[in-house]
Amino acid sequence: MAARTLAPEVVPGRVGIVGLGLMGGSFAKAFAAAGAKAFAWNRTRATLELALIDTLAGELDETTIPTCELVILAGYPASAVAWLEEHAPLLSAGAIVIDAVGVKRAVCERCEAISAGRPFTFVGCHPMAGTQYSGYAHARATMFRGAPMVVVPPQMDEFERADVLERLKELLEPCGFGSFTLATAAEHDRIIAFTSQLAHVVSNAYVKSPTAREHHGFSAGSYRDLTRVARLNAPMWTELFLDNADYLSEELGGIIEALSAYKRALDARDAEGLEALLAEGDRIKREIEGR
Repeated sequence: MAARTLAPEVVPGRVGIVGLGLMGGSFAKAFAAAGAKAFAWNRTRATLELALIDTLAGELDETTIPTCELVILAGYPASAVAWLEEHAPLLSAGAIVIDAVGVKRAVCERCEAISAGRPFTFVGCHPMAGTQYSGYAHARATMFRGAPMVVVPPQMDEFERADVLERLKELLEPCGFGSFTLATAAEHDRIIAFTSQLAHVVSNAYVKSPTAREHHGFSAGSYRDLTRVARLNAPMWTELFLDNADYLSEELGGIIEALSAYKRALDARDAEGLEALLAEGDRIKREIEGR
């Protein structure tokens, strides 16, 4: 176990979770399944009371916040930052605070500023897992099993950072993450604009075709795969998209340009040009997949 300096009130391994949506709920259930005690705060009281029945050890409040070694901010970007800003004075020496938000620049910059000069450490995180559904009802203990976790460590001494990262892996062990990838906040946001956000926009736009209402009996795997994330939490994704507007807009420009090339080939009945475009996409996919 890595060396650590914890305030006497901290219970080693105790976890606090802010927000009991799909992500926060899955964290809570994963820790509960492993026999670890988790405490939580949630804006909607009814959801918190439901989780208290069989998942949580108690509420995350002014009495339990100082006892947590790990606190997970699992709400929307703005609400996650707001919670930390309000409750930072209650966090104890040696505690680690992470977020589970899908953008990193907007969150890390503000949370690192809040934690500056305080005895706890903030580490930006993004678990690469989820479903097209939202809310505690869809949370599950196995959500993160084998999934990658992207980590954006703060600026600190190299040895201190190594200790924090080792402790973080240790604390998150009940979740069963398959890998931990280090990145800068900008690198994360640039890549996630392509791997996640662009896919959600394209899927959401795809079902706006009038033909989508006639697809029953004419669709199979292709339609299902492309439309899976068309169903989304609009308020949350609006916030995420706007926090990453520059990178997402750049990716959208790229795909619009690529789609325009296909349309031009079709309009011109250019078989040779269309085949070349299709072959290029096939080749790139094979190269990416290593076969």
